[in-house]
Amino acid sequence: MLAGLVVGLALIPEAISFSIVAGVSPSVGLYSSVVMAITISIVGGRRAMISAATGAIALVVAPVAKEHGLDYLIATVLLAGVLQLVLGAVGFAKLMRFIPRSVMVGFVNALAILIFIAQLPHLVGVPIVVYPLVVLGVAAIVLVPRITKAVPAPLIAVALITAITLLGGIAVPTVGDEGTLPSGLPAFVLPHVPLTLQTLGIIGPFALAAALVGLVESLMTAKLVDEITETGSNKTRESIGQGIAQIASGLFGGMGGCGMIGQTMINVRGSGARTRISTFSAGVFLLILMVALHGLVADIPMAALVAVMIMVCVGTFDWHSIRPSTLRRMPVGETVVMVVTVIVVVATNDLSIGVVVGVVTAMIVFARRVARFATVTRTVGDDGGVRYLVDGELFFATSNDLTHHFDYAADPDLVVIDLTGSHVWDASTVAALDAISTRYGRRGKTVEIEGMNAASTRFHGRLTGSLASGE
Repeated sequence: MLAGLVVGLALIPEAISFSIVAGVSPSVGLYSSVVMAITISIVGGRRAMISAATGAIALVVAPVAKEHGLDYLIATVLLAGVLQLVLGAVGFAKLMRFIPRSVMVGFVNALAILIFIAQLPHLVGVPIVVYPLVVLGVAAIVLVPRITKAVPAPLIAVALITAITLLGGIAVPTVGDEGTLPSGLPAFVLPHVPLTLQTLGIIGPFALAAALVGLVESLMTAKLVDEITETGSNKTRESIGQGIAQIASGLFGGMGGCGMIGQTMINVRGSGARTRISTFSAGVFLLILMVALHGLVADIPMAALVAVMIMVCVGTFDWHSIRPSTLRRMPVGETVVMVVTVIVVVATNDLSIGVVVGVVTAMIVFARRVARFATVTRTVGDDGGVRYLVDGELFFATSNDLTHHFDYAADPDLVVIDLTGSHVWDASTVAALDAISTRYGRRGKTVEIEGMNAASTRFHGRLTGSLASGE
């Protein structure tokens, strides 16, 4: 519950900031965070993960709010929730198995960089006293766990810095400077938009983008928490839970959201939370802080929250991945994938785009690496017969050059291609084998293919002769 209190405090300035990004009132982002945190704690599939209003979703839905108003924004959030329910039900979460470790490391490192960059506005053009307060907060977070772990160190840091500024009458930027906190409970609302195809055309593309971005970020966050806590989670339940939480957010006038990796790191790594209680209490405490204690919360120095987020950055970044010893041992392709992921995420400020580009880069690197594995060996028997032994996996990356390994002019009338050490994976390979047979056939020669396993035989038999060889 104390971990939830720390997260609730940290959510306030972020939710206000994301509301500004989306072009709506701070109350919209704050209410969205309350509803999503409480809802996902019940229906989500990853314990201790925090879901609330996020910058990624704010960026996606901002054009709707700007051009069409709040009602269309809420309609977009509701549709995004429905789409997430559908995607979750059809197994979208299973796609996470195709995200390689190098992309995951790049995702984590980029996130740490983005969190740090987000703190810079609170460190530039501020009174000089802010800097020692931030240093004090960082020191408290580092040293307190060595004395006691009964109370989360970030909470002690926030309380300490707040007490110093209030008792000492020190004027520094506070949470209240970020925006006005609401003083009432969220109310049930329905968007006043016409139920027409024109409305669907307006909100549809943004809803789909929000649904995909929200699921990718949430599932990546869940996967990271799995590794940190060494426990499993139900990704399909999490996907469906995100849809339910998204719909609940919209029904209470929220701007939607998704899994928050920064706040989750505060909860899991900074405070040691492991249960749904922490997520539930984060939403409850955020509501209490907004409604009952908004005056006190408004006086919390931003320096305290900056200190917390800086330590989150330090704990999130995978420092092992950039050690010289690691870089020397790691294949160049793996490092390239990680770096590309980091660069794209930081450049676009969008984690989902970075993940997609990282996965595509990893696919290219993998295809280039595997393309070198297939070999063709030509042997001549005592009777003058020629046999080609093909060894390795045959798919588009390896089979495109397959036709160049045969001596069509010099080979005898009967040529044997032995695929005992191979497997035919795709139509490109079948087309390549057909092309080889065609080239020999033009010279009046015959090709015999032998040694294929049962699966390759069935696949080859189904497609051979029906594909254009390009000859």
